Amino acid sequence: MRRQTQGDHKEDVMPARSNPTARQARLGAELRKLREAAGVTNREAAGFLSASPTQISHIESGRFGIGEERLRRLAEFYDCDDVQLVDVLVEMASERDKGWWQEYRGVLRPKALDLAELEQHSSYIRTFQSMNIPGLLQTEDHMRAASIFANPKLSESDRATHVSFRMRRQELLDSGKPFNAIIHEAALRMRVGGPKVTRAQLEHLLTAPDRDSVTIRVIPFAADGFAGAGYPMQYVGGPVPQLDTVQTDTGHGAMFVDASAQVHRYRARLERADSAALPQDASLDLIRRIAQEL
Repeated sequence: MRRQTQGDHKEDVMPARSNPTARQARLGAELRKLREAAGVTNREAAGFLSASPTQISHIESGRFGIGEERLRRLAEFYDCDDVQLVDVLVEMASERDKGWWQEYRGVLRPKALDLAELEQHSSYIRTFQSMNIPGLLQTEDHMRAASIFANPKLSESDRATHVSFRMRRQELLDSGKPFNAIIHEAALRMRVGGPKVTRAQLEHLLTAPDRDSVTIRVIPFAADGFAGAGYPMQYVGGPVPQLDTVQTDTGHGAMFVDASAQVHRYRARLERADSAALPQDASLDLIRRIAQEL
């Protein structure tokens, strides 16, 4: 039964954030989910912590941080017995180190930085791309050519910054975290940057599985029954399944999906794409044949 006693003392209120990161907002959202699952109102949670309902709202929106002791007391008040989840939330709340992506704050869109942070804290990544080479597998020349097509008015200095940021993201592939890419044949045949750049890109894909943690599989045009080309995604596994996140691309940048029902639907679509893909050896053979055709 949920404890009815109030918190015995106040903790210092952390400074408000004007622009919380996606990870900070996710921590708050998970605390809100725990509260709502327990049937606890905002006011009841505030009374337990000797805080105000506004402070609880700010915590749940990511605008206020929360200390470890307060978070664990809230989890107990919410009757959350998932020790692993609570430990991960505490770790998120206790983070103070600045990641490498902070060097680009004020230069790139916040969503780009949020994606780098999401990838950094992942336990694994699965991606399905139907019309593009996955960003973590693109060559520098491919990135530059795609950038010129998407935003031809961007200055060369800004374009170089975008490319360097994306190259930094690729260092994740050397971390040993599993990275599974499913790519439709259509993406492989797109001549981004022309034949020379495309050939180099395909050859780069052939070497990517040299890392034991990286797998590449291709859905060929000849795959029977496949009709999922309209659902490209990057499925980012969290340290616990409750923190799994789906990232999709829009014309305005990355979009993150973390509602459990929506994540489940994306995961089911990903599994269907996976079932249509060739084994890795056959996939690499197909990539090699396409490169030889250029």
